[in-house]
Amino acid sequence: MIMIKNNSIKINHLTIIGVGLIGGSFARAVRKANLVEHITGCGRNSKNLETAVELGVIDDFSTEISTAVKHADLIFIATPVGSFEEILRQIKQSMQADAIITDAGSTKMSVINAAQSVFGSLPENFVPGHPIAGTENSGVEASFAELYQQHRVILTPLKETNLAAVELVSQLWAAAGADVIQMEAKHHDLVLAATSHLPHLLAFSLVNTLTTLDEKQEIFENAAGGFRDFTRIASSDPSMWQDICLANKDALLEHLKHFSQDLNDLRTALENSDADYLKEVFVRAKQSRDDFIKKNTSE
Repeated sequence: MIMIKNNSIKINHLTIIGVGLIGGSFARAVRKANLVEHITGCGRNSKNLETAVELGVIDDFSTEISTAVKHADLIFIATPVGSFEEILRQIKQSMQADAIITDAGSTKMSVINAAQSVFGSLPENFVPGHPIAGTENSGVEASFAELYQQHRVILTPLKETNLAAVELVSQLWAAAGADVIQMEAKHHDLVLAATSHLPHLLAFSLVNTLTTLDEKQEIFENAAGGFRDFTRIASSDPSMWQDICLANKDALLEHLKHFSQDLNDLRTALENSDADYLKEVFVRAKQSRDDFIKKNTSE
């Protein structure tokens, strides 16, 4: 049962599928805000789930989705997006009819398509979401209640989505400290392909390229702060990012095409010793990033 009294939410039973950094931090945040009575974790790794119980992140667990969601009032899916269709299929078999489902998937059209494939249409109590937060670390040990504070969470409800469910999920994220906005799912995927998925692809690619060089030992031994800053996200979960890139490949390919052309233009400028072009690109990039940092620091 989910109770709302004087704009205060109380969830009797929350089930989190995927108790890692994202799912674990969500559990910690709603527990810290005193919004939930009982949290059940679910995943394939029982040792990880036992650790989550020991850390107080969840109260109990099951490795069977059908068992984990049976009494859940709200189900939060925080697994790689490639797993969603099978997870939703198992949820459908045992969930309560009025249970709310939401998620933390980094792509939204693939998640929506998975739900439509399983349920025939988007369930009215399904609220697709994406917290724009994380670290390069993974696992429940890396989770912390403050992960979402002053970070954006994007919800992408469709016309079928129950407005009351959207409002409840919004309030949960707000209680976790997040800034909640709504966006059309296709637009979300296009924007995130540029701001998140492409940078991860490039970071993985750069480190992989350097790893194949004969001088790789010297390169990594003499890497400065700039290298660590740029490649930090290459320490992210490879399986998760494989799923994200494939799930959002059309938007990612579109941005990659533009980036490849710009990179080729830089190569041409270097070959021609075109100092003016190089400086023009560097100045424009610096100004754009400085403006972004200034705006986000002042908010």
